Amino acid sequence: MAQRPRSGGEKAWAGRFRERTDRLVETFTRSIEVDRRLYAHDIQGSIAHCQTLAKARVLSRRETATIIRGLQLVLHELERERFKFLPEDEDIHMAIERRLTELIGSLGGKLHTGRSRNDQVALDVRLYLRDRLAALISRLEEFQRVLVQQGKAHRDVPMPGYTHLQRAQPVLFAHHLLAYVEMFERDKGRLRDGRTRLNVMPLGSGALAGTNYPVDRQYAASLLGFPSVTQNSLDAVSDRDFMIEVASALAVVMMHLSRMSEELIVWSSQEFHFVELPDAFCTGSSMMPQKKNPDVPELVRGKTGRVYGHLIGLLTTLKGLPLSYNRDLQEDKPALFDALDTAESSVEVMTELMRRLTVDREALTRALSGGGMLATELADYLVTKGVPFREAHSITGRIVRWALDQGQELTELSVEELRKFSKKFDSSVVQRLTVQGAIERKAQVGGTAYKQVDRRLREWVKALA
Repeated sequence: MAQRPRSGGEKAWAGRFRERTDRLVETFTRSIEVDRRLYAHDIQGSIAHCQTLAKARVLSRRETATIIRGLQLVLHELERERFKFLPEDEDIHMAIERRLTELIGSLGGKLHTGRSRNDQVALDVRLYLRDRLAALISRLEEFQRVLVQQGKAHRDVPMPGYTHLQRAQPVLFAHHLLAYVEMFERDKGRLRDGRTRLNVMPLGSGALAGTNYPVDRQYAASLLGFPSVTQNSLDAVSDRDFMIEVASALAVVMMHLSRMSEELIVWSSQEFHFVELPDAFCTGSSMMPQKKNPDVPELVRGKTGRVYGHLIGLLTTLKGLPLSYNRDLQEDKPALFDALDTAESSVEVMTELMRRLTVDREALTRALSGGGMLATELADYLVTKGVPFREAHSITGRIVRWALDQGQELTELSVEELRKFSKKFDSSVVQRLTVQGAIERKAQVGGTAYKQVDRRLREWVKALA
């Protein structure tokens, strides 16, 4: 039987069916609102596929030139938002093919030779992620630069270090900021690792079994900048490990941003007032005129749970799928794209907030008094006098308790008062009980001593240049 031509609005796969797709089903199965952002990468992949078909002599040179020129015209329309989407455009891939055929005629139907939407989609998402992850890594680097700049501007400012949100030992404010610089460096590493593993080309896998045409997959990979090609067609069209890996890395990025957000929320409160958030990054209350709310860090903290949910959603979607492609996989992109958008916008807004953050040096210095912040220095002093650490710890604990009962600071205690607890104390203990001395003694690599923090700041400036 002769093949009947497609009529307007008819699906590319309609030949096998007696009934038109129900409008309810069309609406339910459409993905173009989500995947239209892949248009540039879809056309990039289609041009490479066209060139590969030409190399295999499936297309003539003239046909190849016409198809590529048509694809470039479609790209031009999409970039300038002149592309008219139609109700029957179920996804961006079919919309582009439909418009290509309108522009160059039936020759447009040859583009899909030897290709399935299964390997086409797998390719588009890998191309898209490759670009988006590179952009996110660049944003993280800029965030690191801002944190290092703030650290340099406050390199001599001490503050309380905390455990259990209780004052523990003095550290430098710059040392605290550099902890986040280290975290974001690991985030960049995870994103780079994920980018390396997704940088494998699936095109040429067909629907699931490969293709009947003599296409040179290595040639296609070279056109698209892939260092290698997938080695199993079943795996290539159904693999979404790379999405899960990226979503996992994004979840860790958000976790780090959320930890920073929590500290900024606490630090900017009237109870702490360690920092002042820029007015342009805060909101007020519709009822209470005095309020200045830390909405940006609160939203980042809230959006972290959203990205976590996308990771769990992807894992759940994939956990029961048999090989190879299943339509369930259409649900991978809303989760992935939103996680990417959320992480990128969160990094961007937090970068600008931290760039304009004001640090209250006096408040940080005041917070170093009280609570026995130098107790560990006192215990370590006794250790230098030959007292076993556990005994020194116990002695110091009794001193702290006695000072609290007397309403005194450790630094206010006389040598005579200290000697009531141990005869090992002498006049040299006075030099121990200073914030600057406590910081300077942490001079090993990774410690909070001025020289170590200054060294690390210089290393980061050079690394991020």
